[in-house]
Amino acid sequence: MSAVLLRGGRVVAPDGLVRADVLVEGARITAVGRIDPSRARGAQVLEADGRLVMPGFIDAHSHADGAVFEPEVQLALLRQGVTSVIGGQDGVSYAPGDGTWASEYFAAINGPHPTFRGGSVADLLATYDDAVPLNVAYLVPAGTVRHQVMGGAEGPADPAERAAMTALVARAVADGAVGLSTGLDYTPGLFADAEEIAALCSPLAAAGLPYVTHMRGGYEENSQVGIEETVRIGRAAGVPVHISHFHTRAAEAERLMGLLARAGVEASFDAYPYTRGCSLLGMTLLPPALNAMAPGEASALLRDPARRELLRREWFPAVAHHPSLGPDWPELLTIAHTVAEEFAWAPGLTLAQVAVRRGTDPIDAALDLLSASALEVNVVMAVRDQRPVEDLGRLLAHPRHLGGSDGIFVGAHPHPRSRGAFASYLATYVREHGFLDWTQAAQHLSSGAAERFRLGERGAVAEGFLADLVLVDPAAVTDRATYQDPLAIAVGIQDVLVAGRPVLAGGRLTGELPGRGLRAAPRRPDTAAAPHLDGVACSVPPLSPGSACAAPTNRPLSPGEP
Repeated sequence: MSAVLLRGGRVVAPDGLVRADVLVEGARITAVGRIDPSRARGAQVLEADGRLVMPGFIDAHSHADGAVFEPEVQLALLRQGVTSVIGGQDGVSYAPGDGTWASEYFAAINGPHPTFRGGSVADLLATYDDAVPLNVAYLVPAGTVRHQVMGGAEGPADPAERAAMTALVARAVADGAVGLSTGLDYTPGLFADAEEIAALCSPLAAAGLPYVTHMRGGYEENSQVGIEETVRIGRAAGVPVHISHFHTRAAEAERLMGLLARAGVEASFDAYPYTRGCSLLGMTLLPPALNAMAPGEASALLRDPARRELLRREWFPAVAHHPSLGPDWPELLTIAHTVAEEFAWAPGLTLAQVAVRRGTDPIDAALDLLSASALEVNVVMAVRDQRPVEDLGRLLAHPRHLGGSDGIFVGAHPHPRSRGAFASYLATYVREHGFLDWTQAAQHLSSGAAERFRLGERGAVAEGFLADLVLVDPAAVTDRATYQDPLAIAVGIQDVLVAGRPVLAGGRLTGELPGRGLRAAPRRPDTAAAPHLDGVACSVPPLSPGSACAAPTNRPLSPGEP
């Protein structure tokens, strides 16, 4: 059995920083504290003096489902201390089914999977076993399930279709899925109503797994609408909920999380330390019916002069009034990725700049780009209202927050969050501004997600836990990726273990591949209540049934309630 001794570091523990050695034997931590040299005889020694020993970080919202096989992506994640990612996000990914919907519609988000050619969630998870240096857990994507049963149908599911979809979700949960995701601004998820989604969540309830949602109608000013629907679904299904990429003002997030708590729905959310977003250009600018079509069919329609004129006259005026866009949308959208050779020069430019270069207006430039790319375009989306670091820090320090990058690795000029989010949490919001201390950072970036998604004995530097460990230089850890240089990788994390094996040494990949497709751990009898995501705040009984730490009641809706 291999052994590794992390010597002389400061362990980030629930009660603070403790100078201690950490002995790893096989895949697990076997001792923390003063370790007799005879016990560690023959162990590989990592000198940790001056560094923090932290549990490996868990990215609660990642689009590395296919990209995780690429060495550059592996390096970018490990250099941020990320040892596990939660894939299957936003309702669209490869399984269950033949994978074609994700490969077409989400090609600019998840990219291709190098080996998966269709099958079950169990089949997909098996592709990661001993093939990558970090772990991948998976949410069963409701949009993929719907497309498998209903194709691109826009109407509500009938009882037979709903039953077929629910059976697919139940199979996915049995296969090890860690929850169900929806993307209610993406097709086909936007065609599903709350009753359909609640039915799909029913297999999660007995397993204690969460419903994870990219809420309907966007965020910011529209967050209330999405939260009200999420309350309905969580109550009807009797499941905890998790809000994806909850980008809104801190005060609004606090108010809405309070609304969930008062409604008896146990909830958490992820948010990343940036003000700009990133998504599909087609989802941002085109009507849902076009996005629901096969890419080739949609591209042909976008080349039709009559259809373009109809869009210009009847659709784009609404785009100019969208709360996340507005009339200056061409200046807010920067091209991150396109597969069109004729637009190979476009990544890094705004749509306004693309239009100037082509000598056309922004609407024609956008439609030309989408048709030439068969809709495979993603964009970084700026916002008109720049948030101060104090507001974002307050959001990231919320006790129900989990670290999530929403990292998209596809494209020549992607959003910097994929290569910088976790380093930014530590550099800007822990070290520089002190919104979190190091112990709280471990809760937000590791143990909270391990509990939320039932990832087993991960998320702590403690005896018996799996040895997914990160050595952090607290003075040096820094994100280097920017909107101008989004491919730069982080510094300050040089050594990482996954399952007790060094996967990053001296800042370089070792070639070890101990990663797994993580299956949800069995539910323990003592975890029937909500996970203690609030750390110390939830270690005492709640003051009232409506407190943030109260277990879910999931009582039926009364007339007139949201």
